[in-house]
Amino acid sequence: MLTLPPLSLYIHIPWCVRKCPYCDFNSHAQRGDLPEQDYVDRLLKDLRNDAAWAQGRNIQSIFFGGGTPSLFSAKAIGQILAGVKDCIPLADDCEITLEANPGTFEQEKFSGFRSVGVNRLSIGVQSFNDKHLKTLGRIHSAGEAEAAIGIAKQAGFDNFNVDLMHGLSNQSVEEALQDIQLAIALGAPHLSWYQLTIEKNTAFFSAPPVLPDEDTLCDIGDAGLELIQASGLNQYEVSAYCRTGRPSRHNINYWQFGDYLGIGAGAHGKLTLVDEQRVIRTQKTRAPEHYMSKEALNVRKYADIDNKDMIFEFMLNALRLKEGVPASLLSERTGMALASMEPLWHDLRQRGLMVDRDDKLATTERGGLFLNDVLQEFLDYAPSA
Repeated sequence: MLTLPPLSLYIHIPWCVRKCPYCDFNSHAQRGDLPEQDYVDRLLKDLRNDAAWAQGRNIQSIFFGGGTPSLFSAKAIGQILAGVKDCIPLADDCEITLEANPGTFEQEKFSGFRSVGVNRLSIGVQSFNDKHLKTLGRIHSAGEAEAAIGIAKQAGFDNFNVDLMHGLSNQSVEEALQDIQLAIALGAPHLSWYQLTIEKNTAFFSAPPVLPDEDTLCDIGDAGLELIQASGLNQYEVSAYCRTGRPSRHNINYWQFGDYLGIGAGAHGKLTLVDEQRVIRTQKTRAPEHYMSKEALNVRKYADIDNKDMIFEFMLNALRLKEGVPASLLSERTGMALASMEPLWHDLRQRGLMVDRDDKLATTERGGLFLNDVLQEFLDYAPSA
């Protein structure tokens, strides 16, 4: 039976200085002045329209994503947070994260973000190598990336993530390790380290860069994992590492199939409607101009998640966590009994791909190496009613 999970809030700010060639997110290059106040007003109307879906819950975490949210002023971010608090209560220890790119860092501005309530940053470094930054289309230099982390710390942020990519065009093992070493030396308490993938509807998909061969990619992955773990950062998710007490609580809520409201152009949400015993997906219109128009104000797209998709989406998230999740979460978050997929679960345990425990859903070490294959089995599986 479905029960109400924790609630988060995702806020999408779609503008960036320049669209990166690998990016398939709903982001748009800034042209002229940002319509900052108009967008803030629209975000808060959007939230008020969705507020009933909170169903009495406090917001446990907020994530400003993009685009580049740090293009907005501290005043605008403060207005948004004040409007959120007026609409839906925040937990006393609410984690509030803002994505920021090094090319947008200014000491006064980031001190301002801190003063209005932002308590965590996610810094999109991607690489500390100027050659690779140029290929990735980033607007910052390696020196600016280093300086950005220093500015964040000076502004009072002791909780922040550094985003790094590996498997870059013509990247050597040594270059990949140098990126990790510098992030660690700069004191990053959280690291997102993931392989570059070529997505549809990106410039890289139309004109792919030359990526390292499979042997080099494996060598980078093995050596990088060893280096990160030796530094004291613990892997708690496929591509996330942190010091004790510094995981991304917002992302953990995603991975545990919690609920989240999504506001902003193109934002998605996932919500549990306990009274109706169903789970829905929400989506807002993508184009910023249309999103801010009067005609889009009361337009909300939402649809039920069917049982087959529900099982797959739950496992897609839960099995990314190194420790997995309690088995009881399956019924609490999907409304489906574990017995409905007993044949598949039994088979995966017999093959040594999932842990042999009745109270836990998690892959074994071997299963983690073949996670995509495990997930494909859940995708293909038709659960009993």
